[in-house]
Amino acid sequence: MKTVGVIPARFASTRFPGKPLKLIAGKPLITHVIEGAKLCKKLSQLIVATDHEEIAAVAKKSGVEVAMTHPDLPSGSDRVWAAVKTVPCDVVLNIQGDEPLIYAKPLDQLCDGFEDKTVKMATLAKAFKNHEDFLSPNIAKIVLDQNHNALYFSRLPIPHTRNKVEDVGYACVKHIGLYGYTKSFLERFCGTAPTPLENAEALEQLRALWIGEKIRVILTDFESWGVDTPQDVLKVEQIMSRKK
Repeated sequence: MKTVGVIPARFASTRFPGKPLKLIAGKPLITHVIEGAKLCKKLSQLIVATDHEEIAAVAKKSGVEVAMTHPDLPSGSDRVWAAVKTVPCDVVLNIQGDEPLIYAKPLDQLCDGFEDKTVKMATLAKAFKNHEDFLSPNIAKIVLDQNHNALYFSRLPIPHTRNKVEDVGYACVKHIGLYGYTKSFLERFCGTAPTPLENAEALEQLRALWIGEKIRVILTDFESWGVDTPQDVLKVEQIMSRKK
């Protein structure tokens, strides 16, 4: 099984323009993501999909391939699909370009999910550590079925519980925004227009559930910390300092 990792890196982020080039601990954000993704030995190929020449130059300097994509693509998944359309592969990982703490283990776990040949799309999740995260609209929640397939994703705290989320257990988990798809399903996904649920929640993975596909949810201990705003840079640098 050939698995290709794609890091979508758009220059014109709404909340943080030029984000992939922002220096974190002395290196561009995109360089940290590339270095972490390169640790995953289960990837046959790693590609940075971008719309900006300077990001492309940094990626090439880091030793990975670059696919130049249109700046007006509607989502990260569409940018990933544009990068792999002509690449022979079985599975594609969407490795978020704003995850400087990424390393091999969560990517290995995502790759392993496709050993089950019935899986067409997969993502990661972890148990909630506190009730504040459960209540936050900035953190997506997943309700699971007994086979660890997603029943629904929401920014609201679901399911409703009179108790703390820690008492709900793995019925509801915190979404970690890394995705894997079979190449054939990614083509179908990107060929489908955005759906009402997706637009309502601003969560593109709901498109897959809308069209009737299952999303396998793989539990991990990886604590995602994406860089969404300039304020996140200091937080990530502090985490990196503690890890060292």
